[in-house]
Amino acid sequence: MIRNFKITLAYDGTRYSGWQKQGNTGNTIQGKLEKVISAMFGTAVEVQGSGRTDAGVHAAAQTANFKMDTKVSAAEICRYLRAYLPQDIGVLSVEEVDARFHARISAKQKTYRYRIWNSDVPNVFERKYLYLCPEPLDTAAMEACVPYFLGTHDFRAFCSNPDLKKSSVRTIYEMRLERLGPELRLTVTGSGFLYNMVRLIAGTLLEVGRGHLRPEEIPEILERQDRRRAGPMAPACGLCMMEVAYE
Repeated sequence: MIRNFKITLAYDGTRYSGWQKQGNTGNTIQGKLEKVISAMFGTAVEVQGSGRTDAGVHAAAQTANFKMDTKVSAAEICRYLRAYLPQDIGVLSVEEVDARFHARISAKQKTYRYRIWNSDVPNVFERKYLYLCPEPLDTAAMEACVPYFLGTHDFRAFCSNPDLKKSSVRTIYEMRLERLGPELRLTVTGSGFLYNMVRLIAGTLLEVGRGHLRPEEIPEILERQDRRRAGPMAPACGLCMMEVAYE
């Protein structure tokens, strides 16, 4: 009988070329996962992910699923993956789910976090997971931008794919910018995200913090749908997929 398995995993994306497998490299999260699962079952296995994190982006709870005709238990699969995956890819859980479950299509909302180290004091142990920004930032001005992003908008100005043919309308349910000492932490929950969308939002907030943009310009940037009017894309290292929610 064909069974459907849901995997929740965390990974340090520093040395990988993103989630999605690519023909010119096996150094992707999906590629590593499929290789180990295929070895376990002795046949090619295709893994579906909830989203395609970019090169250098991390995940605290990425979700994937695969189908297999097997009597092997979810617990056995979990133990095997933990034993044979690289140490920077960790399986949090494996569970059997309904046959209709699809990690991407069934997802209802996703949460990402972007971390900025706003200090000239080195952060030695977390440097791979933060964007290092030693210059002063106007946090209050950055916070004033948040309400403009909430709700349903066309986010084409915050997408780095100029050839996007599908709808660029997305809904942001929650967005918070917190200062925790020298760290600025942007957390965004939405129905889904366009290519590089969170990194472009973070980069735009940084431009506001530097005084190069005003908070009041955000609605016009959204309305004009012109990528060139938004800020530059923030580096991948500061971004982490935090959660994928399902019904």
